[in-house]
Amino acid sequence: MSLGTWIYTLVNGKLVGKDEFGHRYYRGMGRKLHGRERRWVVYKGIVEASKVPPEWHAWLHHMVEDPLTEEAATAKDWQKSHLPNLTGTKAAYRPQGHDLRGGVRAPATGDYDAWTPD
Repeated sequence: MSLGTWIYTLVNGKLVGKDEFGHRYYRGMGRKLHGRERRWVVYKGIVEASKVPPEWHAWLHHMVEDPLTEEAATAKDWQKSHLPNLTGTKAAYRPQGHDLRGGVRAPATGDYDAWTPD
């Protein structure tokens, strides 16, 4: 967290709750932005927006007025645990023929006829 965010949170923020990842959610006291209260999250550890649970995402984006309840935060048995977004890392998906996997693609099969104007 930047120094500016930390100071702004101390002065203007009211803690609303925490999620299972340890992220803290705040609402602003005082000034409103476009007629709505300000809401933000302070991430624990690496800042990764994909780690915000759906219930908190809805609250952050003013889809619901009240923050999530403990019942809503309880994962159902069919739900999978969070997988981090690996884009831009060494563990990111790279298909066959990608430059970082050798850059060799399978030859064309010849079943495609390119369009040519008549």
